[in-house]
Amino acid sequence: MVTRPGLQRIPLALFTVSVALLTPRAPHARTAAFTWPDNHRAAVSLSFDDARPSQLDAGVPLLQELGLKVTFYVIPSAAEPRRTAWRAAAAAGHEIGSHSLRHPCSGNFPWSRDKALENYTLAQMAKELDDASDAIERLLGVRPTTFAYPCGQTFVGRGTQTQSYVPLIAERFVAGRGWLGEGPNDPTFVDLSRTVAVAMDDRELDALRPMLDDAIERGQWLVLAGHDIGVQHGPQVTRVSLLRALAGYLRAPERNVWVAPVGEVAAWIRKHQGDPSGGSGAARTP
Repeated sequence: MVTRPGLQRIPLALFTVSVALLTPRAPHARTAAFTWPDNHRAAVSLSFDDARPSQLDAGVPLLQELGLKVTFYVIPSAAEPRRTAWRAAAAAGHEIGSHSLRHPCSGNFPWSRDKALENYTLAQMAKELDDASDAIERLLGVRPTTFAYPCGQTFVGRGTQTQSYVPLIAERFVAGRGWLGEGPNDPTFVDLSRTVAVAMDDRELDALRPMLDDAIERGQWLVLAGHDIGVQHGPQVTRVSLLRALAGYLRAPERNVWVAPVGEVAAWIRKHQGDPSGGSGAARTP
């Protein structure tokens, strides 16, 4: 208890909480001892999933206009009908990553019941990962070095038989990108096989600005993830207006942000961070 002459006795816990609430919070600490190329302050990567037609029709011309290079995570069956256009996107400097062979997710999604992760084994997943990389290389002429987890889910099996397939990704790819994350990646600490990504679908710059500014202030890596590219509103549409605003915001000299595909940034981090997991960080030949 805390007492003062002429005052009622105040519980110590309440007094402590009141003082804490009045004390200004310290700002987030800047990431220690990490150097980005060309003295950039931070890094941002834009990525898009599923090889959707709008990414070619609306996205690639816009990205060319804005001078942005991004990562497209493709499913071979979705890329195959327009393989020539996807090859051209790769030739223009965009990264082609793997988004699996069949986009398996939890069977709690009705559309994934026939490819439910709960029914997968690690051996089955390993084969499909390699088959997907082979198919992408055959179709598009590039072998993917990064991977995006379908639905952001990283498990196979159920109950006591549940296992993580993150180690399979670490063996085969420089990075494995997640989904629906809450913030940027600390380049001195991040497990590249579980890289955090933040959704940019159906959002505008104002919604992302606090996170962008935080990443810049702390020298971190923010990965943004989307799907379709267009002008309409929708839960899986990254709007043209956001991409235009992002390009201007990130290119401002006072921010000095490195904007590059996931694989390029991940390779820089791996080179300067080391690889504590012991993974090869390269696509494996099956």
